[in-house]
Amino acid sequence: MRNKTSKLNKSRRDFIKKSALASTFIILPRHVLGGIGFNSPSDQLAIAAIGSGGKGRSDILNASRNGKERVIALCDIDPKGNHGVIESRKNFPDAKFYEDFREMLDRHPEIDAVTISTPDHTHAVAAINAMQRNKHVYVQKPLTHNIREARILTEMARERKVVTQMGNQGSSNPDQLTVKNWINNAEIGVVEKVYVWTNRPVWPQGIPMPKSDNTKLPDNLNWDLWLGPAKKRDYIPNIHPFNWRGWWEYGTGALGDMGCHIIDVPFRALGLKYPKDVECSVGTLYSKMWTPDYIPEGAPPSSSTTLHFDATSKNKKPITMIWTDGGIRPTHPDLIPPNEDIGGNGGYNGVMMIGDKGIITTDVYGYSPKLYKEGQETKITTNKNNLNLSFKHTASWVQACKAGFNSPEHLSLTSSFDYAGPLTETVLMGNIGIRSYLLRRKNDNGGMDYYARKKLLWDGYNMKIINMPDANQFVTREYRKGWEI
Repeated sequence: MRNKTSKLNKSRRDFIKKSALASTFIILPRHVLGGIGFNSPSDQLAIAAIGSGGKGRSDILNASRNGKERVIALCDIDPKGNHGVIESRKNFPDAKFYEDFREMLDRHPEIDAVTISTPDHTHAVAAINAMQRNKHVYVQKPLTHNIREARILTEMARERKVVTQMGNQGSSNPDQLTVKNWINNAEIGVVEKVYVWTNRPVWPQGIPMPKSDNTKLPDNLNWDLWLGPAKKRDYIPNIHPFNWRGWWEYGTGALGDMGCHIIDVPFRALGLKYPKDVECSVGTLYSKMWTPDYIPEGAPPSSSTTLHFDATSKNKKPITMIWTDGGIRPTHPDLIPPNEDIGGNGGYNGVMMIGDKGIITTDVYGYSPKLYKEGQETKITTNKNNLNLSFKHTASWVQACKAGFNSPEHLSLTSSFDYAGPLTETVLMGNIGIRSYLLRRKNDNGGMDYYARKKLLWDGYNMKIINMPDANQFVTREYRKGWEI
């Protein structure tokens, strides 16, 4: 019996040794199996794109991280769009293609995350549909079309515990750390005034919307899906893929296009939150003598918008922020040499923070920070940033999606909705001022009274203009049946 037991034990030991030896050959390093940089399917994020042309083409390409992640589905209302859709389909030939993002999300529960790069008016409805299915989302700037939508997305991201990022890639620019450090070190003292500006619009704006004409509707364009939550109407020629920006039904004007890039710099460095009020004036066009053109459905050719903020933990005095667009720039301060551009090269876009001890300026995306102080040599950031900021910004979101909600990678994102939501609300607060500026009604003399041309007081936490009820219509929008939020 003892000899039989001994033989059994020996056989068992030999089996374990052989199994262990075999396992050393089966469990190999991943790079040996797939090559250097190989990611096994279980380590890859399954990504889809809502909006595959225009900025969507680069967004999904960046999210794929040069093929390290799996792009399993693409969606666009223009399947043969020559604005990048065709290229996206060539880049990801194995990805299933859809025109309706709702169908795509329903058919692919395995999707982990989506990029959303559509016209402004469809950002929120696409993001909400994705987050309701617990998908991580990357949404192009501005985050939403109106303030209510921004608040909904911000709160939903927390509730659903999904990883989010807005596509204002300048927030991932290391140059912004220079500005932040200058502010934290009180290099320019207390800031009381901030100027932010752009040369936008560079698309049709300040003119009547083109007339609808269904005879010009391209065969490949799904116009009804393009409209999404907007009111039903016949096809508007040439508004797709880019010229929608100038009309409020679909876009958010120059402020919405560039504000999240430019206002981001002082908003971040000074620790701003919701503004207290807004007031504005807009450029006016005259097609007839003494009769200003009245185009309330569209953004103006130029505007000046002033926002006031309370003091913050980083700045002990209230701050006035002045935004101008349409090529209108602030006055050149004496502290900056007269032959130098303010902001970026040519002064087309820029930020200028004026403190009681000096001035900080940057270009768009926070590039080229400069520090001016009386009697001192100008400090210039000489680090020419050759980083692909769009790739860095998107790839960091992908890594955070893999790490999970509230992971260090997630918390280190520079534009998750906890930050991007209030920033977007501030940008869109300016648009409430601009749109209210054009509110009018007949007066007793038979003329028109532009009754909302005043400082609008804002209760940011309750999303409400408290001294002009009619302005609150612009906090949200009317949604087409079936597209309600």
